[in-house]
Amino acid sequence: MTDHTSSSDSGADISRVTGISGDGSLGTFEFDFAGHEARRRAEIVAALGDDWDPVAVLAGEAEAQRLLYSGLDVDQQALYARLVAAGVLPATEQG
Repeated sequence: MTDHTSSSDSGADISRVTGISGDGSLGTFEFDFAGHEARRRAEIVAALGDDWDPVAVLAGEAEAQRLLYSGLDVDQQALYARLVAAGVLPATEQG
């Protein structure tokens, strides 16, 4: 019998595994992943580099989306409007 649980609901970053060993004894092993998660996040930020500007990235993405849906002909515009109304695409300001 093995029971895998995680304490993420309580805010702790601990995983617990409970099982019966070969000699029949019950044991619980706890793994704290908080240190690993902090290191992983630090590595991601380091990989992005010093010149990474999240505000500029978001502005660039918004501009790319605006350009993607700009210049649509009448049929394309009608299809776009139907997709927005259906919730498939987010509404955007078109140029």
